[in-house]
Amino acid sequence: MALNIKPLSDRVLVEPVAAETQTASGIYIPETAKEKPQKGKVVAVGGGKKDHEMTVKVGDTVLYGKYSGTELKLEGTEYLIMREDDILAVV
Repeated sequence: MALNIKPLSDRVLVEPVAAETQTASGIYIPETAKEKPQKGKVVAVGGGKKDHEMTVKVGDTVLYGKYSGTELKLEGTEYLIMREDDILAVV
């Protein structure tokens, strides 16, 4: 399904990975104690700036800061739109 959104400039649209529901030892994490995800998949990328080419591309899995980006909901799915500078690493 194609999205009808194209980020501008150096912005990136990221779909966050679902939060963990169980620890490695098998303990289930309640809804109230779940951490906000800090990992996601790049869904759309802007064209960059005149003096800055984009280094991430669609399909990359990225790590970003806990409070990075702006949350938005499109076609029933939650996304984050953020500047490429807010992305910490490509996994």
